[in-house]
Amino acid sequence: MRNGTKILILTLFAAMFCGLYLFQGLNGSYDYALPRRGIKVLAMVITGIAIAYSTVIFQTITHNRILTPSIMGLDSLYLLLQTVVIFFLGSSHVMIVNKHVNFILSITAMIVFALLLYQFLFKSGKRPIYFLLLVGIIIGTFFGSISTFLQVLIDPNEFMLVQDKMFASFNNVSGDLVWWALGIVGFTLVIGWRSMNDLDVLSLGRDTAINLGVSYDKVVKKTLILSSVLIAVSTALVGPITFFGLIVANLSYQFFKTYKHSVLILGASVMSIIALVGGQWVVERIFTFSTTLSVIINFVGGIYFIYLLLKESRST
Repeated sequence: MRNGTKILILTLFAAMFCGLYLFQGLNGSYDYALPRRGIKVLAMVITGIAIAYSTVIFQTITHNRILTPSIMGLDSLYLLLQTVVIFFLGSSHVMIVNKHVNFILSITAMIVFALLLYQFLFKSGKRPIYFLLLVGIIIGTFFGSISTFLQVLIDPNEFMLVQDKMFASFNNVSGDLVWWALGIVGFTLVIGWRSMNDLDVLSLGRDTAINLGVSYDKVVKKTLILSSVLIAVSTALVGPITFFGLIVANLSYQFFKTYKHSVLILGASVMSIIALVGGQWVVERIFTFSTTLSVIINFVGGIYFIYLLLKESRST
């Protein structure tokens, strides 16, 4: 089956799940329920595309299919920021109560952190990409330790707010923030799409890419920044989803079996929409909100991550 046909079939499934989620059980509440469901679906589409795109391009520059942009510590920074604000300023502070302020603060903090990290490491010399990943792991662990320490000391009532920030949720997404996120993600994708051919060459390795005329360091820096922006937006919008990008990216590799990133990213994006919208429908209709979508994704993703590790160890 051709890749175009596969993408078309996946798109039809995505449209089917979106229609099922939007219109099932409306019972005539078109003015009230339908716009709210539409905002949730749009948030899931934005989040899915952002995570899928950022994970595929991140794995391309690292040449490792079990890594995700979360390894840079952005998720840990987001949780640390929320914990610090609630711990020192209280849950009634404008940074927590006002979702717009919290959204802007979270995105700004994560992007500035990523830019400073990249600037420091790349300015120090020709550092290998794995050195950057190692630093990201250490900083992420450090942020996580501080967050855990403060969460132990925090007031139990306010800890409930911190706990809500630990898991991604589409139930209380603000409509205004969704449109803001759509603009940022759309602008980022337009910039990134111009480098699609460079990513195809980059997947051959650093030396080969340089010999073929690709400005390797420039493309890597640009890709890392784009990946950080997309992860920052998706995390600030709905919260952290640790293993989701790992799942959809590797499923796209296995399903399409091509080197072209235009196909891989598009396929991973459509798969992510199916997973998020279909998973949210299952959470609401079958589990009746007894669990959250992020818990299911992290559970399935954790198992899939172990499978990939065992698969890689056997191949070596």
